[in-house]
Amino acid sequence: MSAAARRAVGIVCVGIVLATACVFLGRWQWNRHVWRDAAIAVVTTNYAADPVPLDDVLASTDETLGKADEWRTVEVVGRYDSDATVLLRNRPVDGHPAYHVLVPFVVSDASAGTADDPTGAGGVLVVDRGWVPTGEDASAAVDVPAPPTGTVTLTARLRLDERETTRTAPPGQVQAVASSQVLAAGRLDAVPYAAYAQRLAEDPAPAQVPGTLPPPSTDPGSHLSYAFQWWAFALLILGGSVVVARREAALLTEAATGDGVSGGEPSTAPPGDGASEDTDRRSVRPGAGAAPAGRAPVRPAPRRRGGRAEDEEDALIDAQLAARGGTDGRDGPVRPAR
Repeated sequence: MSAAARRAVGIVCVGIVLATACVFLGRWQWNRHVWRDAAIAVVTTNYAADPVPLDDVLASTDETLGKADEWRTVEVVGRYDSDATVLLRNRPVDGHPAYHVLVPFVVSDASAGTADDPTGAGGVLVVDRGWVPTGEDASAAVDVPAPPTGTVTLTARLRLDERETTRTAPPGQVQAVASSQVLAAGRLDAVPYAAYAQRLAEDPAPAQVPGTLPPPSTDPGSHLSYAFQWWAFALLILGGSVVVARREAALLTEAATGDGVSGGEPSTAPPGDGASEDTDRRSVRPGAGAAPAGRAPVRPAPRRRGGRAEDEEDALIDAQLAARGGTDGRDGPVRPAR
């Protein structure tokens, strides 16, 4: 394989590698778009749906909340255990530092009165009642509105339990809404549901409630446009590498052809070298400068050293004049003036 071909193949291979990377990055953004689109569809379907009893979605504390059921609105009857209230750290609301108020809700009837007998009694559902400001430096105690006492009918939206975290927090606080860790931080020995809920309404309503949490975002983001941008980059890189490879190959081939032609040209002997002298000797035949009988001998005209072509021309003219014996009364043959 020639150097030009190797260089062209190398350029194309680099282009293929970069284009492949762009294709995979575009695929990654596409998958994120699909995931985000599915999450938005769940929010759109469940967020404004009518409430259903808790046991219609979670029959027991052993059942895990499915992704398709997140944000579903449920009703449940029970009581708050305000002594086990826990604050969730590092969850700003609308750009402001805030704590989320997490209070365990001890279920007395998961059917919310729709069944003949109470269901799910004794289970604990962690409820995010809203948010409170952290204060100046998040080190001082904060005032948390108390939940209603006694039996409460709670209307809330279910959320997927977060993963347990190894990050530490001050007493009475947590870093994630993992129901088991929330109960442990509140020192409550009970079996939690494998989900938590965001407060929507309480009956009876308390005099004061924490700040209402904002609705979930339904912005799809820029994942789709990023995917098409990466795929466009892949096409541009691949096409550009082919064009550059062809140009490089053409330039290298042209340079190699030029070197071959210049190396094969015959050399021209410089004026005055041996080849010129040989030509001078061959061009003057014996007796060419001798005069005919009865005439004075013809002396060869003085020569001007010149190039090879001029020497050959002078020799030819001398030979023709000597053969005809033409003179103009001078010692040498008549030769055209230069």
